[in-house]
Amino acid sequence: MRFAAVAVIERGQPQHVVAATSLPEAVLAPLVAPRAALPGCPPGRTGIMGILNVTPDSFSDGGRHAAPEQAIAAAQAMARAGANIVDVGAESTRPGAAPVDPETEAARLAAVLPGLAGLVWSIDTRKAAIMGQALDAGAAMVNDVSALGHDSAALALVAARGCPVVLMHAQGEPQTMQAAPFYENALLDVYDWLAARIAACEAAGIERSRIIADPGIGFGKNLEHNLALLRGLALFHGLGVPLLLGASRKALIGRMAGETRPDARLPGSLALALHAAAQGVQLVRVHDVAETAQALAVWRGANGG
Repeated sequence: MRFAAVAVIERGQPQHVVAATSLPEAVLAPLVAPRAALPGCPPGRTGIMGILNVTPDSFSDGGRHAAPEQAIAAAQAMARAGANIVDVGAESTRPGAAPVDPETEAARLAAVLPGLAGLVWSIDTRKAAIMGQALDAGAAMVNDVSALGHDSAALALVAARGCPVVLMHAQGEPQTMQAAPFYENALLDVYDWLAARIAACEAAGIERSRIIADPGIGFGKNLEHNLALLRGLALFHGLGVPLLLGASRKALIGRMAGETRPDARLPGSLALALHAAAQGVQLVRVHDVAETAQALAVWRGANGG
């Protein structure tokens, strides 16, 4: 154990600090348990997941990788630039996005996945059939923004395949999630939801050592909610699983800094990636891989890592 005290956050109570040695074993154990290694990621440091959207309508890079050769070249470039894993998605889940049928999603991926041989990559999808197709093609991990809740077959598929899976919190569906998001306490509500989802996955046969948790910045959350999650990121280590943060180029950066164009939000994206690293997050999901890799390398050097 490398900490002497912890902040205790409870509903309806002021935050207070207690000695770590005073914690019940059930509370302390998830905080100090070693985290499972993530595909492609070096142990003990924040890894980089590069974003590759094979879509016409993603909020930042939609349409840029529509041709298979463009997508494959982009994935290879991300790996060379420092991505430990490349996250490939063929359905946009940005606010307001319409759902995509499985046939269209599969068709977008069909010519891309064979070209990813030799890379470490994950599949970003809510559909069990697409998960299976990608795992057959060599995907190392599933990343599901619905935490395996959208497709009734997803839990059993991931359990049977024994692959790592990212469970992300989202309130509502992409088409309507930003209409009027509401929480009693954003930080604790999201934490409790993820804890319940992890328990459901374990009950379905998915080992906790294969689960990664993502608080879901921007998915059914306003600026106040997102800031509560960012300020309280360390709380999520209490789940006892590795953490992923995906905040790259998102609207909260524009709301804080006044930049309306997603592709002009690099400085804010780097700030959030470094904030995640400082809070012990194991993986950051980003559009700008080379810049993030450099920022993290300098941050580690400056902090003696």
